[in-house]
Amino acid sequence: MAKYGEGDKRWIVEDRPDGTNVHNWHWSETNCLEWSRTFFNKLFNNLKILDGEGNFHATVKKVEKLDGEAYVNVRKGKIIPGYEISVSISWEGEARDSEGKILHKLVGSFEIPYISDENADEDPEVRVSVKDEGIIGKSLKDAVVVKGKPLILEKVRVWVESMSKGGPVKDELETKKVASPQRSNSSSVVAAAKKKEPAEVVAVATKNEKEKVKKGCKTISLNEKFNCRAKDLFEILMDENRWKGFTQSNARISKEVGGEFSIFDGSVTGENVELEEGKLIVQKWRFGSWPDGKHSLVRIVFEEPESGITVVKLTHTDVPEEDRYGNATVVENTEKGWRDLIFQRIRSVFGFGM
Repeated sequence: MAKYGEGDKRWIVEDRPDGTNVHNWHWSETNCLEWSRTFFNKLFNNLKILDGEGNFHATVKKVEKLDGEAYVNVRKGKIIPGYEISVSISWEGEARDSEGKILHKLVGSFEIPYISDENADEDPEVRVSVKDEGIIGKSLKDAVVVKGKPLILEKVRVWVESMSKGGPVKDELETKKVASPQRSNSSSVVAAAKKKEPAEVVAVATKNEKEKVKKGCKTISLNEKFNCRAKDLFEILMDENRWKGFTQSNARISKEVGGEFSIFDGSVTGENVELEEGKLIVQKWRFGSWPDGKHSLVRIVFEEPESGITVVKLTHTDVPEEDRYGNATVVENTEKGWRDLIFQRIRSVFGFGM
């Protein structure tokens, strides 16, 4: 093992004298802070918040401050953004009478104290303030909260999405893709079609479509043995208080078919599909870091080959190979999570080890 700061030569590609990052082998990091400041200013420049609602008018003035860090790591087309920023945005408003005459001018701010890649799938906190807390000021602030916060969060989501696609290096990545296009599966089908009879063409196309559906997903299969009754293990996995106990994290679990659950502080959410006490649990599972719309299916079969001994047969299908940030360790981490964070902890906490 290499000393801290020296790196391990087995995992380091020597720098070329000409500085070329051949085939994007090295991780390439790009500082995105200044780009983000420009991006936010474009998003919020003269953004109208209120336009006469309740005789109030309000508009974003400018992004006063954006501090923290923001960067994008790229290697072989994989994009991993990282950011922890705080943003301060000023706004100005007016209260007018029914004839449009300005009665009062006010200024305020939107404060977003923490936007982080760790919470990319959650909306950040947005605080609204106004400098004049009089009756008119408070009424205008309330109107800005109702109309302005959703607009601010919508624009923040645009920035988060842009970061996930590469931020300032997005255009460069797309240019490289165009410069070295790969033959698609559909092109291969067309080429094969020229040499095949119509019936064979249909077969090739059908096969290609099936492969396309399966591409990018894996199945995890585990068999685990416990020194307990199947009924006891079933109850532990379906009881939110016991989940909180052995995982040391928040959990909310419905015991009804069609009911929803949330475990590991909301990192995993899903729905009960099929429940048979002491025998079967079937659930839809989704991790917050997975691509939008991606769900997997968990099937847990409980068998009791002899009294007091339970064998759990887990099948976790449709697990994506990569998360939304391009990390290709989803399957490995999910399997490790089942073994270490669920099954092994149940054995340790409840004394069900063999």
